[in-house]
Amino acid sequence: MPAVVERPDEVRVEAVESAQLADVGRGLGRRPGRRTGWGAGCGLGRRLYPSRLLGRFEDRELITRGRSEQDPHRQRISLTKGGREAAGLLEERSQDAVGSLLEPLPVADRARLVSSMRTIRTLLDADAPRERAEAAPSPEVSLRTTRPGGLGWMVERNAALYAAEYGFDLSYEALVARIVAEYAENFDPERDRTWIAELGGERAGAVMCVRDARPGTARLRLLLVEPAARGHGVGGRLVDACVTFAREAGYTELVLWTKSVLTAARRIYERAGFELTAESAHHSFGQDLVGQDWRLAL
Repeated sequence: MPAVVERPDEVRVEAVESAQLADVGRGLGRRPGRRTGWGAGCGLGRRLYPSRLLGRFEDRELITRGRSEQDPHRQRISLTKGGREAAGLLEERSQDAVGSLLEPLPVADRARLVSSMRTIRTLLDADAPRERAEAAPSPEVSLRTTRPGGLGWMVERNAALYAAEYGFDLSYEALVARIVAEYAENFDPERDRTWIAELGGERAGAVMCVRDARPGTARLRLLLVEPAARGHGVGGRLVDACVTFAREAGYTELVLWTKSVLTAARRIYERAGFELTAESAHHSFGQDLVGQDWRLAL
């Protein structure tokens, strides 16, 4: 393990070397065995480490080095037992530090962060050009009508996501539960429809199209897109399905009520041709909100 040091400049050097040892450990962990080096440094993938740094690791018996049997200009590097233990401890500490950063985030925000970091890693990884070339196509978005358990899932996910992302209280879950219960009790297959969106075989969103109190009017309700599925066109596909169904069912207009804070949903409605007809401030679900009415002539 790195020695304990006293001077501030040595502390900084030690911290850098610890991070580099952890990085070397991760590189060797991903690709056991042969490692290569050029000139004054050694590369793991496209990472280049100075020979003097590797020399210090070798002096501390954290790594072993030798000439490559395939190429005398390259080196073979392996972690020793002590090196594996040191790198493992550093990796564990790194994960604990990351965990402390993620802990305050709501579950939905963690999912969004992980998805974004996965994209960053794919784009910036040393093997990214090859990986992108070999990458599988983007997961397919598919829509289906509800199956047993689907309506309950809509209640649970609406309540959980709106609490995590907007701080909505229990009264919102109660409202969603009433909407879903009324839909199930009064369902008319010719006039009502619910869709569940799937992305790569996993549930990714949902929406309802139901009869409104006004004759000839349908209402779009409970549009939901899971955080990990955003950016794949799920919301647009769900709204388009609602519009198509409402037209085919003979409705003359499709209306909806939403909140001004739902900016992504509003952009989807605008692209689908909806127009904002009214808005008013109100206090609901434990928050000060601005409600909006939108309409699409069919």
